[in-house]
Amino acid sequence: MSTDPQPSAASEEALWLAVVREKVRAIRFGSVQITVHDGRVTQVESNEKTRIGQDRPDSRPRPSGS
Repeated sequence: MSTDPQPSAASEEALWLAVVREKVRAIRFGSVQITVHDGRVTQVESNEKTRIGQDRPDSRPRPSGS
């Protein structure tokens, strides 16, 4: 039996999936980039854009808590 402190593949996957979900929920316009090394997710980045001067109804800010 291994006493390796590293997380299991399943718990590691659950972790990065949760990070991706949170990044997507936190932005209105932008992108989420996932970096993979040797078949494993090693980094998750988000890039948010702020839209100015859009008069369309769907460009209104979301209420907080959503």
